[in-house]
Amino acid sequence: MAFANFLLILLMLPSFEAIPDVTPSTKQNLTTQPLIIQACTDVDNHDLCLSNIQAELQSLGPQTPSSVLHAALRASLNEARQAIETMTKFTGLSVSYREQIAIEDCKELLDFSVSELAWSLAEMKKIRDGDRNAEYEGNLKAWLSAALSNQDTCLEGFEGTDHHLESFIRGSLKQVTQLIGNVLAMYTQLHSLPFRPPRNSTSTNTSSEFPEWITDGDQELLRTNPSGMHVDAVVSLDRNGHYRTITDAINAAPSYSNRRYIIYVKKGVYKENIDMKKKKTNIMLVGDGIGQTVVTGNRNFMQGWTTFRTATVAVSGKGFIARDMTFRNTAEPQNHQAVALRVDSDQSAFYRCSMEGHQDTLYIHSLRQFYRECHIYGTIDFIFGNGAAVLQNCKIFTRVPLPLQKVTITAQGRKNPNQSTGFSIQNSYILATQPTYLGRPWKQYSRTVFMNTYMGALVQPRGWLEWYGDFALNTLWYGEYRNYGPGASLSGRVKWPGYHIIRDASTANFFTVGRFIDGRSWLPATGVKFTDGLSK
Repeated sequence: MAFANFLLILLMLPSFEAIPDVTPSTKQNLTTQPLIIQACTDVDNHDLCLSNIQAELQSLGPQTPSSVLHAALRASLNEARQAIETMTKFTGLSVSYREQIAIEDCKELLDFSVSELAWSLAEMKKIRDGDRNAEYEGNLKAWLSAALSNQDTCLEGFEGTDHHLESFIRGSLKQVTQLIGNVLAMYTQLHSLPFRPPRNSTSTNTSSEFPEWITDGDQELLRTNPSGMHVDAVVSLDRNGHYRTITDAINAAPSYSNRRYIIYVKKGVYKENIDMKKKKTNIMLVGDGIGQTVVTGNRNFMQGWTTFRTATVAVSGKGFIARDMTFRNTAEPQNHQAVALRVDSDQSAFYRCSMEGHQDTLYIHSLRQFYRECHIYGTIDFIFGNGAAVLQNCKIFTRVPLPLQKVTITAQGRKNPNQSTGFSIQNSYILATQPTYLGRPWKQYSRTVFMNTYMGALVQPRGWLEWYGDFALNTLWYGEYRNYGPGASLSGRVKWPGYHIIRDASTANFFTVGRFIDGRSWLPATGVKFTDGLSK
């Protein structure tokens, strides 16, 4: 339901003064009824949805907009748990290898959604209790945005398979997807505006050596040489450490840790696929430098893997940090999707790391991420996903694609206008060796900006590329702000309704670390250098 329709419903309600003997509780019920209706908009079993939310409201006391949101969140969480139970029924079926992997992906992704909805419920309680801290609101938007995306990734895993199983699973996910989308829309309408001024700040040029979500202790870790650092585990190929594989060191790390756990990975080429589950929180990998400490694999789509599972390294636990590492997927372009690094870790940071592949190199899957002084190599859509990410002072290199392929740097996957996701590439360098486009719209509301970034001569005059036909050209949000270099000329750029030449600093400032990924609340704790606002 559009916000205009929501307001129209409110306006159509009779005024309280016109109703004789109206009680305060009746007033509350009248003002919250449109929200209850909106929470169940387009849900298949509409009557059951309404009764479930009313039942949840009974335990929450007086009906207020916040309590309706809380009840709708609970209903969404229950629906996500039921969807996981449905998925378990498919385990062991006689299906193709890719379908088996896709089913396992769906179970894990729905588990992500359950966690993100549970976090949102806890945060919603703080807001209901009267705390309107900006950090809480940023958390809710990030977590609900991620919870909405996970079901899409589940379905994408069935690409190239028999559509019968996919259509059945799509049906089982429809309700949870719609419920989460409704909650996100309601929350956005009631709590935020897309380009509101930053709280307690009028500056657009603030700068800090480190962002706020990096603690003093983690700042020191990012300054310190590994030899002078206290580490919890050492990985070494020459047996001069605690472990010979990174996977073993991670498995031995504590689960759900609130303390930073540091794993020093000595130089060498580690041939392993690492899947760091969500229970492995606050882990930091420290290497000996780009090209010195290398994790490499070659999983790819043509081997039968889903894109989600092709990652050489996948990290899901909150608060992950990597420093001085290379993440590599050696699959050649003809093998299509082959991810070097996939990140579902909220408030994660990568400092002086390299991500190397061809198609789909860096999968910024979900949640808030920060990249500083990193190198990213690829051919097609090689920075993609639906997280909220800022890349600062990074070098972006293009590689030779297959014949007739066009090189595209980004394919951002925002599917809903209320999601707080997108890519912001700031103070970086596009070092193109092939004719290159800045991005193309993978999903309907794709959002990407380039700011204060050098663009080499092979960045094409049009700048951006269509996905197919006129798909998303009216609804995407692409922007450029004060870029420079031979490929940065704006005179030949696309004329799509969703493309913006950003001329004012206030709009550009929305896409900075401080605002776009709530960086002031978490980056300082990681110790990674960052620029809070715009460059001077």
